[in-house]
Amino acid sequence: MSVSTAVSVNDQDYQALTCGAAVQPRPDFGVLCLKDRDRVDFLQRMTTNDIACLQPGQAAVTILTNPMARIDAVFSVLCRQDDLLLLASERQSDDLRQRLQSQIFFMDKVTVTDASDELGRLRLLGQTAADLLQSVGLPKPESNDQFLEVDGVIVLRQERYDLPGFEIIATVDAAAEIQGRLADAGAVTLAGNQGYEARRVELGRPRPGKELTDAFTPLESGMAWVCAENKGCYTGQEIIARQLTYDKVTRSLVRLRSELPLPEGATVKGNDRSVGTVTSSAHSPSTGPVALAVLKRSHIVEGTVVAVEGVDARVEQIPPPGS
Repeated sequence: MSVSTAVSVNDQDYQALTCGAAVQPRPDFGVLCLKDRDRVDFLQRMTTNDIACLQPGQAAVTILTNPMARIDAVFSVLCRQDDLLLLASERQSDDLRQRLQSQIFFMDKVTVTDASDELGRLRLLGQTAADLLQSVGLPKPESNDQFLEVDGVIVLRQERYDLPGFEIIATVDAAAEIQGRLADAGAVTLAGNQGYEARRVELGRPRPGKELTDAFTPLESGMAWVCAENKGCYTGQEIIARQLTYDKVTRSLVRLRSELPLPEGATVKGNDRSVGTVTSSAHSPSTGPVALAVLKRSHIVEGTVVAVEGVDARVEQIPPPGS
């Protein structure tokens, strides 16, 4: 059923995300820990990205796919000397833990524990986020997918996944204290989710629960860049490899611009036929209604006009993340 998402965006939040710095508390974003000898090999055979190539201090986004190559879970992997930290998507840490534990064979030397009760997470976003990190005495990773750990506080730089910014992981008490320091230094604590969603949809960034679901494959939802082509098998790998090799991706994520809001879940039509679905919808204070949709290949060309519940919308292709 279609649900309208024409919600007022907090201007202060949006301005902080586009021109300043904003901090987003993430109490429902959990942290798992993989330990023991086979932790890397285990995750390597389970997920889409090349975990085996990571060195301590490096991170990667990876995806668990089902036998049909649809998305089961998306998470970040931080490689440390003695363990792997997994940053789960919102409200998905317990499900991710269960999925991983169900795949541990009796000879595997690997353990999965949930550290979500001990560790808190924040996301620091916006153009001045890097300067703000240093002003409050936190380490600033210089490269994408690099993290630094100082006095038990981890700062991960991510430019290609989520909204570009820094993920901060620390004990729950330390995270709360860091949030206060960032606010005192000028970061706006996001009052809600509307500003974040407006900026995310503007940038064309897919999100778990919206575009990153079992309705789509990573290739269809704009996440082809986390599917390593030079590694061994994982569940769903043969389908993904075949789609890449033979150019068989039949649907793709695009951005839609329109004069009126487009309801999430609504059918997108071209020539009076269904060509896809609106997956996210927001109102940008700078450009007006904007949405994300996964459309059939025949309708993903820039400038193509489609219709959503009688409202015309123009298709925009989304540049690769980080470009």
